[in-house]
Amino acid sequence: AEDVSIGISQGAMQLELSLDRAAMARYGLSVDEVRAAVAGGVGGTPVSEVIDGRRRFPIVVRLDAAYRSTPEAVGRILLSTPAGGAVALSQVAALRTIEGPEVINHEGGQRYVVVQANVRGRDLGGFAAEVEQVIGARLQLPPGYYIDYGGQFENQQRANQRLLLIVPLVLLLIAGLLYASFGTVRHALLVMLNVPFALVGGIAALWIRGMHLNLSASVGMIAVFGVAILNGLVLVTTVNQLRAAGQALEEAVRAGALVRLRPVLATALVASVGFLPMALSTSSGAEVQKPLATVVIGGLISATLLTLVVLPSVYRWLETRRSAGGTLSMMRQP
Repeated sequence: AEDVSIGISQGAMQLELSLDRAAMARYGLSVDEVRAAVAGGVGGTPVSEVIDGRRRFPIVVRLDAAYRSTPEAVGRILLSTPAGGAVALSQVAALRTIEGPEVINHEGGQRYVVVQANVRGRDLGGFAAEVEQVIGARLQLPPGYYIDYGGQFENQQRANQRLLLIVPLVLLLIAGLLYASFGTVRHALLVMLNVPFALVGGIAALWIRGMHLNLSASVGMIAVFGVAILNGLVLVTTVNQLRAAGQALEEAVRAGALVRLRPVLATALVASVGFLPMALSTSSGAEVQKPLATVVIGGLISATLLTLVVLPSVYRWLETRRSAGGTLSMMRQP
């Protein structure tokens, strides 16, 4: 962590009054009367206002600076007693100068202090988890006190919770659309196999560049998933069309991979080159752009290679097993 700071600054000098209630009782004074005398002499008392058109200016009367600038001067403020006499403030209260906070922040009716820091060289979530662990082990908070983590970490946690709900729903929706397109579960799951292909490349690219998986990188993963599934869909559809035209399984798989080679490579190349300036950016906002672009480029590279190499092999293996299973069932029939 760097640039650690506390959002409360000591150094404001304050005048503290400790009332002597026994002395106040002897003179017949109340706390409100003492407070009003001190507030009027030091802070001022509104007595009237000046009207200038639509503007109003209050007229405040208070003691001259020489009679309120030091604790001794404030202690000489005279208080009127019910008996008609006068007593100095120092006779019924002890005055001393203390150092206090300049600002006391409130939120939701509660006081709070902000401790903030910038995180560099590691992921934000891991840093926050370690801070929470260390504080829990070393610090015992008094009753009524609690610690809340905010800032970019709070925004990231909120976004991650949404992604945990949205990403599975999107993948389920894509799987449903693929099933409606192919009419078979195995082909739909085969195309969905491109998702971990893209995930491997995105994570590897982040590791190579020494970056962490953050919110922008997660958004980049979603973008890569779409391109990878599209490539797989086109490839499997092409192979199915070639088989429907009468080609054998081996020939259809090889021909489909060769036919889709150029479009798949062109798609990956165009997207990677388009994200390259973001991946190499050093300007303002690069901390958000670089993880996203890095994930997209790495995910496209792995998804493209595995789509053209692994996906046809898996397709051939699944269809071969299905054909062998169907032949075996027919042979067992009486």
